[in-house]
Amino acid sequence: MKNKSLVSITDYTKGEYLSILDTAAEFEKNSYQDLLKGKVVATLFFEPSTRTRLSFESAVNRLGGRVIGFSDANTSSVTKGETLYDTIKVVSNFAELIIMRHPLEGSARYASELSKVPIVNAGDGANQHPTQTLLDLYSIRKTQGTLDNLKICMVGDLKYGRTVHSLLMALSQFGANFYFISPDELKMPKEYKMHLDSLNLHYQESKDINENILDADIIYMTRVQKERFSDPIEYERTKNAYVLKGEMLSGCKNTMRVLHPLPRVNEIDQEVDSGPFAYYFEQTENGVYVRQAIISIILGLK
Repeated sequence: MKNKSLVSITDYTKGEYLSILDTAAEFEKNSYQDLLKGKVVATLFFEPSTRTRLSFESAVNRLGGRVIGFSDANTSSVTKGETLYDTIKVVSNFAELIIMRHPLEGSARYASELSKVPIVNAGDGANQHPTQTLLDLYSIRKTQGTLDNLKICMVGDLKYGRTVHSLLMALSQFGANFYFISPDELKMPKEYKMHLDSLNLHYQESKDINENILDADIIYMTRVQKERFSDPIEYERTKNAYVLKGEMLSGCKNTMRVLHPLPRVNEIDQEVDSGPFAYYFEQTENGVYVRQAIISIILGLK
């Protein structure tokens, strides 16, 4: 994995996922190490981010590195008309690694073909979010004790949700069974279901949030993303389609956990936060350790 960009979760193998998770577990035990001392990492966020950007910056800082870049494209030369081509060509002269979020699908792959340093995709439109998937895998393995043959319930925006797309691709390598719960407008895209069909993996679709959640090992909630809708009427019609409430979890497996990539709007009632099933805030903490592992492995420091 040394000097290898992480653009799609499919860029890495099942064995490489596990290597990253094992390294993340080491960082959870000892998060502050000077592995990046004297090294610079660039964070280019052409699209808003809080958790992903800050967890990457925390990861670099805990490893003793320096962070350069921007959190708002409006503060960059993009406002002057600079192309992504020129931005990547320039910034790859300044850092050992580039972490990039961009609203256009395929932008991270394009950047990886231009850059002379590795690119880590922090989200490209509705396409992929591989580092979120790796921290999700870490969270799932930590709570379930395994990644094999689990029942995963994905709820909400399955059409535009890049986190569920990446997670499906990764968990399909571990024999997962999937329950897709969404309105018709936000169903899981056909290509991902075809992928599961090619592996003979079970999946079931429903519009009822109460269906199948009692059988789930993981309930993965997502928000309805306003920024992905070109039609505001469609957004208003679907934004409150699914809300997870505490009483709905009565009868779930004791080991079941609710995950969410965040930010949350109102799709998980706050009463769930104090219950035994909520794990989404711990999930964000896990992101620091996983991103430390990704950075260290790509730069050949682990």
